[in-house]
Amino acid sequence: MFCSEFGRSYRPQLFPFAMVAQMVRSLVGAWSWSVLIILLAPPTASAQKFTIALEVGGRQIEGGPLAWTDSDVALLQRDGALLNFSPAEASKFRKTANGFRSYSQGEMRAQLAREFGRQFEVSGTGHYLVVHPTGQRDQWAGRFEQLYRSFVHYFGARGFRLQEPQFPFIAVVFPDKPAFLRYARQTNAQLQANTLGYYSPISNRIVIYDTMHGRAAGGSNWQLNAQTIIHEAAHQSAFNTSIHNRFAHPPLWVIEGLGTMFEARGVWNSRKYPSLSDRINRGRLADFKRYMTTRRAPGSLARFVSSDRLFQSQTKDAYAEAWALTFFLAETRLANYIQYLRKTAARTS
Repeated sequence: MFCSEFGRSYRPQLFPFAMVAQMVRSLVGAWSWSVLIILLAPPTASAQKFTIALEVGGRQIEGGPLAWTDSDVALLQRDGALLNFSPAEASKFRKTANGFRSYSQGEMRAQLAREFGRQFEVSGTGHYLVVHPTGQRDQWAGRFEQLYRSFVHYFGARGFRLQEPQFPFIAVVFPDKPAFLRYARQTNAQLQANTLGYYSPISNRIVIYDTMHGRAAGGSNWQLNAQTIIHEAAHQSAFNTSIHNRFAHPPLWVIEGLGTMFEARGVWNSRKYPSLSDRINRGRLADFKRYMTTRRAPGSLARFVSSDRLFQSQTKDAYAEAWALTFFLAETRLANYIQYLRKTAARTS
C-alpha cells in the first residue's frame, strides 16, 4: 500500500524577498547577505544547494530546502524524510553546509536505535536498515535487500538504468498488529481496513507487522508477510531510484500497478522463475476478470488513467485494473511504458 494521503507535490520556486526578510528578523542565527543571495536561486529536489539546521516543534532538524512560499517550507531531511512547516514555527535557524548529503548508515542506525528502544534491533543489509523485534535478524534482514536487487535487475534487463538511492532504506517491522496501528496513528498514517503494511513517501519508510508473530517462516501466514514486503519494497525502490518522483507523484495507477506487478514471483524473482506465466499475478488477474464481467463500464479505462477516484470508491477493482494495465504495457509495449515512467518521473508538479 502506498500512503496516498501523503501525496502532495512540491513545486520549486523562487524564495520571496518578503520571506527572506521575515526569517532574518524572526529566526535566531541570521545568515549573512551572501548566504541569502543563494536562497534566491530555485532549488531542485535532486540536488539541494545547502543544508540548514533548525528547531521545529521542539525537534532538532537538519536538511535541505526543496520549495517554499510565504507560509510554507518543504524540507528534505538528512534521513530522507520530508517535513513541511511554517517559517513562524522555526527557531535556532542556521546554515550548516554548502551542499547536501544524507546521514551515513551508522548515523541512521544510531538514530533508529534511540527511536525504537531495546525491544528492537537494527540490522544493516547493504542498502537497508531493518528495525525488527530483538532476536529476529535472520527472519527479516536479508529479504529487503534481495528484493531491491531484484528490482534493479528487472529494470536493468529492460534498458532502464536506475539512479543509486540517495538515502539508506529504512524498513520497520512491528511484532503484531496493535503495535503497528499505534505507530501509524502516531505518525498520522491514515490506513485502509486490514492494511498489513505501507510505504510512506513522507518518512521514506516501509512499515509492516509480522503476521507470524515471530514464528518460523513457512505456510500461508508467511506468504502474507512476503506479499506485503514485496509490494512495499517495490514502492520504496521505485521512489528512490528515479522510477517515481517523491516530490511530484505520478497517478496512483502507475504507483500501484508497479507494486502489484512485482507481487508475481516471475517479476521479483525472475532468475528462478523466468517464464511469462510466472510473471502473471494470478490473484490480481482473477480480481480483474470479476470486475470486467460484473462492474466495469464502457469507457472506464480513460476515466481510470485520468483520475485516482476509483481507488477511493472501489479499491480492489482499482488495484486489479492497475495491475492489468501495467502488466499489459510492460509485456507488450515496453518502450512506451518506459517512456511514460520517465515522463511522470520528470514532472515538477
